[in-house]
Amino acid sequence: MKNKYIVAILVSGMVITVIGALLKITHTEIYSITGNMVLTIGMVTEAIAGILFISKLLSNDKNDGFLNK
Repeated sequence: MKNKYIVAILVSGMVITVIGALLKITHTEIYSITGNMVLTIGMVTEAIAGILFISKLLSNDKNDGFLNK
């Protein structure tokens, strides 16, 4: 998996987390989706991206052209 895809997963997890925080602050529910559910999904997405990112860094000896590999 290319590093730019891992960064895209991380950023999308951050966006989902911000939306979940907004839902939680405003006490808004969208059908049965609550802020807690969206926060959990966002944080799990960020954790998965972080694990992929760390494993990619540890397995790669050279870090030149970091986003193009």
